[in-house]
Amino acid sequence: MAEYLSVSLLTKYLKAKFDKDPYLERVYLTGEVSNFRQRPSHQYFALKDENAVIQATMWAGNFRKLNFQLEEGMKVLAIGRVALYAPNGSYSIQIEELVPDGIGALAVQFEQLKKKLTAEGLFDDRHKQALPQFSKKIAVVTSPSGAVIRDIITTVNRRFPMSEIVLYPTKVQGEGSAQEIAENIRRANLREDIDLLIIGRGGGSIEDLWCFNEEIVVRAIFESRLPIISSVGHETDTTLSDFAADRRAATPTAAAELATPNSKADLLAWLADAEQRERNALLNLTKQLRIRLEKLSNAVVFRQPERLYDGHIMKLEQLTERMHRLTEQKLTQGKHDYSMLDSRLTPAYKKLLEARKHRFEQLYQAMLLLDISNIKARGFALVTNEDGKIIKSKKDVKAGDKVELDLADGKVGATIAN
Repeated sequence: MAEYLSVSLLTKYLKAKFDKDPYLERVYLTGEVSNFRQRPSHQYFALKDENAVIQATMWAGNFRKLNFQLEEGMKVLAIGRVALYAPNGSYSIQIEELVPDGIGALAVQFEQLKKKLTAEGLFDDRHKQALPQFSKKIAVVTSPSGAVIRDIITTVNRRFPMSEIVLYPTKVQGEGSAQEIAENIRRANLREDIDLLIIGRGGGSIEDLWCFNEEIVVRAIFESRLPIISSVGHETDTTLSDFAADRRAATPTAAAELATPNSKADLLAWLADAEQRERNALLNLTKQLRIRLEKLSNAVVFRQPERLYDGHIMKLEQLTERMHRLTEQKLTQGKHDYSMLDSRLTPAYKKLLEARKHRFEQLYQAMLLLDISNIKARGFALVTNEDGKIIKSKKDVKAGDKVELDLADGKVGATIAN
């Protein structure tokens, strides 16, 4: 008799087969992304070709490592393992690595970022700044050891030696280079004496030039208050930095030529034009000041200056009159108040003075009664022991003690009998 298996047991068996099969642990697939809708963390979509579909899962940690934007319908190369999900009996590929198929990941990333920044307007001509005709100081963000800085210095010294080159030594390839380029662009913008900025490096592969395609660099160029000339790679190379810069130069020499005047004749012409502009501005200013002077000369205050203080004199007279009036009122009121108080206080004061005088006499007589001389004159004596202490009670002496009696007319000694 056949033994029937439960669904769970069969699924468990199949899952064990999937997990142990060496061919399913590392699978390389090519297919088209289907049913993709980006989620906050883990991603769930499908890979398909013309004959079949397989569900795909990509955990958040692996998805964050992608350097391009995954899109619906994109052809990709996927590496992962096949697993069976027991609760619903379905199998899927758990993708660990994913790259675009065909043109390559960097090219896809380039086009996606270009599309994004174009939509934001970072490459619009309306944001481009005009290059200064004459730059006293030119900042250069590039490698200090490459041919770029040598070509720029040579060209500037030949065409316009009055310009000073300020080099910002920068890593222009490899890890951390994009951050360094963006930081040096910001540093140059902090200086008030720099007129123009050149960024650049020599030619290379798309990987070598990639730091100039990084979003952090493109945004630093866009946000720069200084006009920027981009000279990256050879003439046929194009980076996103070229689109964001105010001007693009095919070579470092071309960048230096854009940053300097064409010839001595151009410089002389510019100086003559600047002199004429300054002369015209001075004439216009003189004319405006003359018109203002005429208006002021015809003003009433200059023709009749006394009118400047007429109002103040009138106001002063009004205030003086008011002050006199208030003073008279205060004096009259004060005299009245004094008369009222004087009539009330005089009798009361006299009565108080008599009472105080009577009280003083009483206190004086009381003090006389307490005077020790008066007390002794009435027959009393002040008794003290040999130490001079006053004896107040019979308890303070005993038989045989010597005492002294202080009488009204002198002192006598005595001995206590009992």
